[in-house]
Amino acid sequence: MKAKEVSELSSSEVQTKLRETRDQLLQLRLRKNTGQIEKTHELRSLRKDIARLETVLTQKNSSAPTAA
Repeated sequence: MKAKEVSELSSSEVQTKLRETRDQLLQLRLRKNTGQIEKTHELRSLRKDIARLETVLTQKNSSAPTAA
């Protein structure tokens, strides 16, 4: 997911996407610990997606009070 795609989402959509991505990361970590994962690079990409989502969410929340 690109940063531009994330910035176009609303705050509630970003929160939903963040929750889904965290769940995916948890499932991937569990599969990695049991040795069932082949594509370990997916862990890194999910962590980066979470960081992007949190950054955009923080920006949206900090700009909201000034606009109101």
